[in-house]
Amino acid sequence: MNNLYQLKIIILLLTAVLALTTVARKLAIPYPILLVVGGLVLSFVPGLPTIRLDPDLIFLVFLPPLLWAAAYFTSWRDFRANARPITLLAVGLVLVTTAAVACVAHTVLPGLGWAGAIVLGAIVSPPDAVSATAILKQLHLPRRGISILEGESLVNDATALVLYRTALVAAVSGTFELNVTLMDFFLAATMGIAVGFVVGIVSRWALSLTEDSFSEIAVTLLAPYIAWVLAEQVHASAVLACVVGGLYIRQHFSAIVAPITRIQARAVWDLLVFVLNGIIFILIGLQLDTLRDAIPSSELASLTVNGLLVSAAAIVVRLIWVPVAAWVPRFLSSSLRARDPMPPWSNLFILGWAGMRGIVSLAAALALPLTTAAGIPFPFRAEIILIAFMVILVTLVLQGLSLPLLIRSLDLDEDSNIEHEERHARERAAMAALALLDDVAAEDWSVPDHIEQLRVHYAHRLQRYVDIETPDTKCTKVAAEAFRRLRHETLTAERLAVIDLRDDGVISDDILHRLEHELDVEALRIGVGELRVSSERRSKKL
Repeated sequence: MNNLYQLKIIILLLTAVLALTTVARKLAIPYPILLVVGGLVLSFVPGLPTIRLDPDLIFLVFLPPLLWAAAYFTSWRDFRANARPITLLAVGLVLVTTAAVACVAHTVLPGLGWAGAIVLGAIVSPPDAVSATAILKQLHLPRRGISILEGESLVNDATALVLYRTALVAAVSGTFELNVTLMDFFLAATMGIAVGFVVGIVSRWALSLTEDSFSEIAVTLLAPYIAWVLAEQVHASAVLACVVGGLYIRQHFSAIVAPITRIQARAVWDLLVFVLNGIIFILIGLQLDTLRDAIPSSELASLTVNGLLVSAAAIVVRLIWVPVAAWVPRFLSSSLRARDPMPPWSNLFILGWAGMRGIVSLAAALALPLTTAAGIPFPFRAEIILIAFMVILVTLVLQGLSLPLLIRSLDLDEDSNIEHEERHARERAAMAALALLDDVAAEDWSVPDHIEQLRVHYAHRLQRYVDIETPDTKCTKVAAEAFRRLRHETLTAERLAVIDLRDDGVISDDILHRLEHELDVEALRIGVGELRVSSERRSKKL
């Protein structure tokens, strides 16, 4: 009966996630924000069961695949190129934010020791990879800004969790050793990176052994959990293990699996990430119900104010640190100034404002022990959890909601290199195909008509890429959009014709699915994969 009850709760949560996501798309706002707000609203509904998050469940079930996916879709080239700003944010900003929040918390909460204050600072210092990826991918930020934010959110958890555990040991036992802390940090980071590489190499080997797409997808699903568990067993950074493993597999995945595996794996992973993100963000909102029970009603108002003060400290420190961290290295290095000029203030402001906290902070807060080594209750445990919850809400809702408005109002630099890189890649791909046709033309198995047909096809494609190289960017975009619209119409006509054949009993559903898949792949290739058949064209069909 208990299992059936839990199943009903999961079904209700998924239903709420789907409904709120649909509303978020209609309102054109990032869906994690509306899910958190929806969870908050649901927490006030009388009669609903209280759902308590288990930190171990979050760390083991939710985080490994989400961190792995976030790393997988991170460009290693961009990550490496932005190593300096990523390090300054993922290490330097985490340390500074922890210190600033600890000072504020120690001031506004009389009786809270420095160890407990540092614990709170470490909990709320790192922006969350899950939140950043879920929100930023829906916004039109410059590519470098996205690369820095995603890279920061992947690495900063390792720094924050080491600080968290060190301060927690000091709060529980009353002892603190700086040299041990530094040694633990470097040892955990090094071993975590090593575990990630080992799991990535073994996963690559396993993928190369099988030709079954379902088995290959299963390997990708299992790998992040193996990396996490192994890292935990050797007391390494499980976060870095998943990040390194995901980055490694991304570099080799395209060469070791078949196209059908890549298409199916992308669909499976997109669904998994969406479901896990949806459940996590709505559960964040629902935690208010459990926190209200832990805090006396007479203290809620003052703790809310304290939570807002801590949130303000975390936000302001980041807004100050980002431009300072961008200016100081350029001030010290003339070669860096010449090679990489100071970014516009608008880009730096958006980078400083995009510091959403999320599930890692909440899980770390909920994982606080109930008692110290002396057997007394952990001091200010409920207050720390509530303040951490407030910081998550403020950064997710306030900053997340305002980001689209700020991006539209600020004149952000656009990355024109993206279009040039894509055109260059398509041009080189067409040239490689033409070169291959020249090589195989003399082979016995090749058919001259087929060779000539493909030569014409790739020559036309190559000519289109060359013709696009014009100084009139506006005309180029209009022409490209017109071509995509025309191609969408032709693909739609093909799809509707095949559906007619199926409906008339001329072909089977298997043939329909096969041809439909080919049309879908082509639609994705030319960038119209999200367009649907217009109601007018459907009515003509009917």
